[in-house]
Amino acid sequence: MYPRNLEPALLEALLDSPVVFLNGARQTGKSTLAQGIAKGSRPARYLTFDDVEVMSAAKGDPRGFLSGLDGPVILDEVQRVPELFLPLKAEVDRNRKPGRFLLTGSANAMVLPRLSDALTGRMEVLTLWPLSQGEIDRHREGLIDLLFDPEAKLPVVGALSRDALWERVARGGYPEPMSRVQPERRRAWVNSYITTLIERDVRDLSDIEDRTQLPRLLSLLAARTASLLNYAELSRSLGIPQSTLKRYLALLEATFLVHRVPPWSGNLGKRLVKAPKVFLIDTGLATSLLGADAERLAGDGMLSGPLLENFVMAELAKQSWWSRIKPRMHHMRAQTGSEVDFVLEDARGRCVGIEVKAGSVGIGELKGLKAFAEVLGKRFVRGIVLYAGRETIPFAKNLHALPINALWVGRD
Repeated sequence: MYPRNLEPALLEALLDSPVVFLNGARQTGKSTLAQGIAKGSRPARYLTFDDVEVMSAAKGDPRGFLSGLDGPVILDEVQRVPELFLPLKAEVDRNRKPGRFLLTGSANAMVLPRLSDALTGRMEVLTLWPLSQGEIDRHREGLIDLLFDPEAKLPVVGALSRDALWERVARGGYPEPMSRVQPERRRAWVNSYITTLIERDVRDLSDIEDRTQLPRLLSLLAARTASLLNYAELSRSLGIPQSTLKRYLALLEATFLVHRVPPWSGNLGKRLVKAPKVFLIDTGLATSLLGADAERLAGDGMLSGPLLENFVMAELAKQSWWSRIKPRMHHMRAQTGSEVDFVLEDARGRCVGIEVKAGSVGIGELKGLKAFAEVLGKRFVRGIVLYAGRETIPFAKNLHALPINALWVGRD
């Protein structure tokens, strides 16, 4: 059992929301977290729709099913029974007591219109990602909140060897394959996982007939991770129409295999028309799809740079769910050619810029951050370069290079 840093936020949501929806990819630990809460501080009955009899009862008479439930209840893999959503709304409107229903699901609530429409204003949504590096090391990270404090001192961390770094990148954060030492055994798990997910969750969400294209698309995205999303190029590579490609990509996002990072622009309207960057949700997944391992990552610059950027994206996304700031994540690419890998923006419009480098860092790596700072003025809090080195290096009061393992520094 790994401690999950999202648990305090989940418990807080149950205190004032009648319905809490915990979603995320399969095998990330949603059921384990929910059942742990039910056996501890928030006693509740647990029912899963992976059980054929439970699913049959809920589909056959959803109103009767809900009326027969007393007290707080956990309904696991709720996307498999969309017939339940409208009766659930009626039940919540009858009794809006907080914490009545904890739903879990392996599909994004935003692509389940019957759920989101029925429970608008009645439901809080939280996403559980694969294990963060802090969770693996059994502590709670706090780098995001630290970066947004202009007076905070940045951490000085112990040395992390390059071999240890690439092992973390290749391992990823899914709990099950982490216990497998041999890369080929991890790849076997990934292959089975993708097959099962496509045959179950994708089938539940869509009636597409040719699901064999989805693994090909996922492998292609793994090879192009951290790049701008180019529908025309992907369509040509796969030999499928762009309309079909967009539908497939939406399904991979809905089942939490793929994640887009939208563009940042000072003009809010322009953010909607520029291309996002596309990533896989987990670098262990990506590494296995590419048939690579830690040793290959360490020696292959074509792979190491994009996968390290993917690794940083995933760690930042995980931490944002339990940070106090809860920033939005973007990437920035200006017409002048300067770019910043990640821009974290808080509700006040303040920004932190983050660059990722697989090698050494010098003044040239700060070009994009400096240009970004000039554009933002006082809204620019600080910029950092996360790199595969050992020292925290100041380049200016608000510009620093940090070793990658500063990402999972603990929080007091």
